Amino acid sequence: MKNKKITRKISQGVYILTTNGGGCVVDAVSQISSSDNPLIAVAVNKNNYTNELLHKNKLFTLNVLGMKNTGDLISKFGFNSMRDIDKFIGTDTLEDMGEKIIKNSLGYMICEVVEKIENETHTLFIGRLIEADVLKDEEPLTYNYYQEHKSDFIKIKTSDNKNKWVCTVCGYVYEGEELPDDFKCPVCGVDKSFFKKVISNSYESK
Repeated sequence: MKNKKITRKISQGVYILTTNGGGCVVDAVSQISSSDNPLIAVAVNKNNYTNELLHKNKLFTLNVLGMKNTGDLISKFGFNSMRDIDKFIGTDTLEDMGEKIIKNSLGYMICEVVEKIENETHTLFIGRLIEADVLKDEEPLTYNYYQEHKSDFIKIKTSDNKNKWVCTVCGYVYEGEELPDDFKCPVCGVDKSFFKKVISNSYESK
């Protein structure tokens, strides 16, 4: 019997990979050389729009996620596609070398793509580190911890019995039985199709 849960014991972190025009959550990241400009490898699923962008762009950024206050970022960048929404709307960012940096991260690594290796499901992008900085001195979020506490990172807590509808773009919460047909998010302007209903502290697709 093959129990693939053992792979969660491989020590790795959780990151938001950003590049011009998109971004997604990744965990398969590794430093593969050591020098003033080390090589960093990241595997990106071929179904992700970010994979498509990385075949066109020269730079990508790895934003290191911490243990605190990153559930909204994981929900937005991990459970939506830039084909449908602009994940950067409502997200606090900085800019370095023309790249968007997630402000609520522990730090970032900007890499220049030097090689791409294809397999059945993922592309391994190898980048040379050209810029980096530490924004917060806190404990990083590990893949194993995230898997064991996933529901804590992606849920919206409710304190009463009202229906709540959460905008998957900016996080705005609407309270009511149903969303009006002509409803537009007052924060980012998207229509009702981008909202998800909160039931028992979890998302239900609408």
